[in-house]
Amino acid sequence: MLPLFLPIAVAVVAGDAVAGEAQAGTLRYLLARPAGRTRLLVAKLLAVMAFVLVTVLVVAGVGYVIGTTLFDAEPIAGTSVSGTALTPTQIAGRTMLAIGYVAVSMLGVAAFALFFSTLTDSPLGATMGALAVLVASSLLFTLDAASPIAPYLPTRYWLAFVDFFRDPILWRDVVRGVALQGVYVGVLLAAAWANFTTKDVTS
Repeated sequence: MLPLFLPIAVAVVAGDAVAGEAQAGTLRYLLARPAGRTRLLVAKLLAVMAFVLVTVLVVAGVGYVIGTTLFDAEPIAGTSVSGTALTPTQIAGRTMLAIGYVAVSMLGVAAFALFFSTLTDSPLGATMGALAVLVASSLLFTLDAASPIAPYLPTRYWLAFVDFFRDPILWRDVVRGVALQGVYVGVLLAAAWANFTTKDVTS
């Protein structure tokens, strides 16, 4: 789900946040209210963040239900990736950490899509722009020639959530992944705000 379906869902919703209003012709009417552009962008951002969190939780919940339904389910305990036993409390805690980490990773996708959404009046264009960045990042990660920039690619540490299920937890890639997504989110949201607050809105 993480490398394909989640990013698509997040990019579609975030790409529609501003561009969808412009395409529908309602953006200028929203901006005519005293709320202002910054408040509107913040509201859109909060809506996207809520969508990201709910989506990740739904995916985790559905995965648990299907997994326990289709396979022989033991009591909630198990073995870590490292081969050591984990208690139910440890598994629950690490699962919540993994869900949080995936949500942070998807916020990076949302930031790309929201930024592109302020550049165009086409929700599809904003969505495809964000997905193009992610596809390019995934492809570059597989090329030896791109190894100098590999640690800075937005998809580089997406799968580091697996490290929560090692014993002990390997924090190096997790911390790097959170920091990298934080930089992308901060820079892209600042760029989206700068562009949206200065652009001419005609639709």
